[in-house]
Amino acid sequence: MNKNFTLFILTAMVLGIAVGAAIFQFVSPNGQAIWAENFKIVTDIFLRLIKMIIAPLVFATLVAGIAHIGDTTTLGRVGLKTMAWFLTASLVSLGLGAIIATVLHPGIGLNLPIPPTDATSDIKPTALTLKEFILHLVPKSIVEAMANNEILQIVVFSIFFGVAVTAMGEEGKPLAELADKISHAMLKLTGYVMSLAPVAVFAAVAAVIATKGLAVLGTYASFISGFYLALILLWGLLISAGFVMIGPAIGNLITRIREPALLAFSTASSEAAYPKTMEQLEKFGVSRRIASFVLPLGYSFNLDGSMMYCTFATLFIAQAYGIHLTIAQIATMLLLLMVTSKGMAGVPRASLVVIAATLSFFKIPESGILLILAVDHFLDMGRSATNVIGNSIATAVVAKWEGDLTDDELLAAQKAGFKKQV
Repeated sequence: MNKNFTLFILTAMVLGIAVGAAIFQFVSPNGQAIWAENFKIVTDIFLRLIKMIIAPLVFATLVAGIAHIGDTTTLGRVGLKTMAWFLTASLVSLGLGAIIATVLHPGIGLNLPIPPTDATSDIKPTALTLKEFILHLVPKSIVEAMANNEILQIVVFSIFFGVAVTAMGEEGKPLAELADKISHAMLKLTGYVMSLAPVAVFAAVAAVIATKGLAVLGTYASFISGFYLALILLWGLLISAGFVMIGPAIGNLITRIREPALLAFSTASSEAAYPKTMEQLEKFGVSRRIASFVLPLGYSFNLDGSMMYCTFATLFIAQAYGIHLTIAQIATMLLLLMVTSKGMAGVPRASLVVIAATLSFFKIPESGILLILAVDHFLDMGRSATNVIGNSIATAVVAKWEGDLTDDELLAAQKAGFKKQV
């Protein structure tokens, strides 16, 4: 079933590229726009269905996960381990993006007209102050947060609510059981929505190729290839760290999350893969209490691919304008992005918003955003898949630390000729 689904997704991508290329080649610009808008309707419907699921699923799974953990001491311990991994992975992602951009210099010698410094885009920078970030953490209304799919605010409310339910003891058990049942119902609903994924993938890819054509990839070859090289290196680091922590079972984990990662890649949406990632982690052997707690937090604090893109794209734009940033300035940028990149899940084009704010902070022309808009979708595909990989490994590692990762996968690895890790 999973192999068939993966085949359907890949087939849909190939067909989308072929149809999009044909439209770009044989249809007038106005016709291309019309076709793209029609395709976009299908993609938007699918992503709306996903967004419809995310808020109640995150709330229910996080509350149930906290309730299953059982006591505040254990919750604090798991939380500290989780945040330690997230912060380390964030620094690695941000740092690697900066290193690769500095070494490869993808913005130098760019054969494109540089936008004038007074050019404008529809991407508006957000406030970068610590005060604004802290205030944004706390929802004014959980209803408003859910309506706007503010994942970070939903996570904060869910943690408070889950702790309160746990503190109620026996009286809180019915609420915990209700949250658990809601999460199961939402996962069931996810199965129905996922049946539309191949159609959505076809429409998403066709819409982009129909208006931009395949030639745009050649124009930005150094930028795109440099970023994907950085992603591949990050995957290698994450998988290596996972191997150190959980042993040969990391291979089985990567195999299991292939499907949600491919879904995230083809739809350019980490959210689209959230329910499937949760399902595959539990099948891998991660206990529900850990998966329900760590994965939702990861969608606010551990978007490895998106964070790498922020540093890589910011330095690319600076290079395109001939602006040299010192090591101290780059270090400041990394620390700044550690804060401003949190809570990007659920916010449309969030990476671009964060990049625009970073450009403004370092006096780099904000019009530089126009340089990357043409290929942002193709890059979003890679960073979305990376977010899924990073959060999956983080969840499995925390489960291993807590002794809540079953040995089934380790035994399977042993049978395949590996020595079981003790």
